Amino acid sequence: MKYFLLILIVFNLSCNQQEPSLTSFVDPFLGTGGHGHVYPGATVPFGMVQLSPDNGDEGWDWCAGYHYSSKTIAGFSHTHLSGTGIGDWCDISVLPLTDTIELRKEKIKLPFSHTNETAKPGYYRVQLNNGIYCELTATERTGVHRYSFPGKEGWLRFDIGFRINWDASTAGMLQLINDSTLVGYRYSTGWAKGQKVYFAATFSSSVKQHLFIDDSIRNHQTAEGRSVKLAVQFATNDPLLVKVAISSVSTAKALAEVNKTTAQTFDAVSTAANELWEKELRKIRINTTNKELATKFYTSLYRTCMAPVMHSDADGAYQTHDNKQLRFTKGKNKYTVFSQWDVFRALNPLFTVTQQERLPDMINSMLQLHDDKGLLPVWDISTWEANTMTGYHSVPIIADAILKNIKGFDYNLAYEAMRKSAFQNQRGTPEYIQYGYLPQDKHGWSVTITLEYAFDDWCIAQVAKKLGKTDDYTLFMQRAMSYKKLFDKKTGFMRSKDSKGNFIEPFDPLLSEHGFEGQYIEGTAWQHSFFVPHDVSGFAELFGGREKLIAKLDELFTAPSELHGENTSADVTGLIGQYAHGNEPSHHIIYMYTALGQPAKAAKWIKVVADSMYKTGPDGLVGNDDCGQMSAWYIWTSLGFYPMNPASGEYVFGYPLVDNAVIQLPGKKELHVTVKRTSSTKPAGIEFIKLNGKEIPVRSITHEQLMQGGELEMLVNE
Repeated sequence: MKYFLLILIVFNLSCNQQEPSLTSFVDPFLGTGGHGHVYPGATVPFGMVQLSPDNGDEGWDWCAGYHYSSKTIAGFSHTHLSGTGIGDWCDISVLPLTDTIELRKEKIKLPFSHTNETAKPGYYRVQLNNGIYCELTATERTGVHRYSFPGKEGWLRFDIGFRINWDASTAGMLQLINDSTLVGYRYSTGWAKGQKVYFAATFSSSVKQHLFIDDSIRNHQTAEGRSVKLAVQFATNDPLLVKVAISSVSTAKALAEVNKTTAQTFDAVSTAANELWEKELRKIRINTTNKELATKFYTSLYRTCMAPVMHSDADGAYQTHDNKQLRFTKGKNKYTVFSQWDVFRALNPLFTVTQQERLPDMINSMLQLHDDKGLLPVWDISTWEANTMTGYHSVPIIADAILKNIKGFDYNLAYEAMRKSAFQNQRGTPEYIQYGYLPQDKHGWSVTITLEYAFDDWCIAQVAKKLGKTDDYTLFMQRAMSYKKLFDKKTGFMRSKDSKGNFIEPFDPLLSEHGFEGQYIEGTAWQHSFFVPHDVSGFAELFGGREKLIAKLDELFTAPSELHGENTSADVTGLIGQYAHGNEPSHHIIYMYTALGQPAKAAKWIKVVADSMYKTGPDGLVGNDDCGQMSAWYIWTSLGFYPMNPASGEYVFGYPLVDNAVIQLPGKKELHVTVKRTSSTKPAGIEFIKLNGKEIPVRSITHEQLMQGGELEMLVNE
């Protein structure tokens, strides 16, 4: 009887054991070294506030304000970009101080040690060498700070002029409206022109004294100017709680937002942030016994929720870069940070699975930008069209959603906006239409633009077909074949031509030209020549058949890993031969093997890339995370399939890294992915696949099949 009771107790204990918190597997420092360009600070999924430390150092690797190589902190600011190749934002910088010795310096850089630093989703902590213990957390629109000072008095410096890299303050204001409330704004120019951030801050302790630094002072409570700073002193017997809400519209809006958190403790906000992240991460549950794999997977899934970010206030109000105060009425939240060249490839297709509730607002935000400015966004940041990178890649993002029947936006209005992008009077589009390709003597990056426009046009054609627009379908399918005009059968590359139809000479497939006059953006002929995801069979015909295209793919991975030229692109990283996983143009290429009937070759290179390009620790990312695109590649690949053509509604199989996964789907459905592994003399790869007990081809699964849920079984040879 005692033996039976003991067994019963053990059984009950094991049943009552909770699953591990998935947030515990996230490492916000992963990718903060190398060229990852990510920040470690506190935010919630897609939140307006990204409260994170800034080192005060500048350079390409400080695009997010922080790089693991630095040993100083110059402040904690409230807006940050995740994984981008250009730096901006870092608005409303707050720095805790124990004294006023360096108060008037442009930048105060306080030393710290990484041994005294930690972070998890929604929370960041560091103890500075001056003894101040700093903790950060956030809500959607409010950053919450908690500072524990080593003495009985401490200072905070608010710095409107704080800047790094491309950004510069153009105007600012700080006003103490009572002894525990500060409001202000920062206008800036940089990558984003005409950016405006208003804020309101409340303090848990009364201000003992204050001191304005720099610029003109109107009265003893208010100061205005480009670089105005304010130092405020507090009694610090207890930890100081600081809440800072932001708005693009006004200090009144920010004040209304910060007042919502009046009764919330720091720990309550931190716990709520963690719960929001846990909810996001539980959308895809994998076996976590392999901690290294779990860390890479869940950190990647975490990073897929960093962009776009909310831009409107809670009531839908927002302000544009050209001072229009508007209201977003198409949905709940208007978003910004649309890095379309990067994210159309894998991140947005992932959103059609993991973010079906948010995705309509994101697309309606793109349509709002079209209404406000006349075109869909190319690279929107704070309503400024940066026009960075090539293509009109809002098109495949919207097309993918329409073709997958995502509801919540007007398909016909979206189609008209997509079509308008295809006839815009800029970015080489008129010449592309005139010649049937973009001549290099008319516009730089001519090869990349031609190939990407051709793909975007294919996407428009599919939507035209769905909406019954027959003439447009014919037109855009013709334009989708434009890629063929740049194919050089002699070399097997896509090459630039002049307006007379002649290939540009001399030609070097290893040449990298990081400038507007280059033929390929951020890469070489090797990396860009394979961008025909919409017509792989037609592409193969140009080579003379599938086997010859497969042979060219083989050459890609064995070509010399070198770049030629006087101004090579720093973005070309993660080289295996000339395959460059650290930048987006290569991301679909491995999966072309499966599409061409060689899944074993896809499996071979997936294993190499996943093992060598994704690691734990600060140097874990081989290139810029680019608003979650690098991370999204890893999520799809871990599950065993990938959107090679990101608007086709198909996911091409590769090589699963996980042994099992449960994907949460709308309508309370789930897809259970189970991987059984074996070992034989055959090449590594997927041997067979069953969907709900029925064997399906080892090529692809449709979005419709995936969304039905059920059981997806893979037998994999290792």
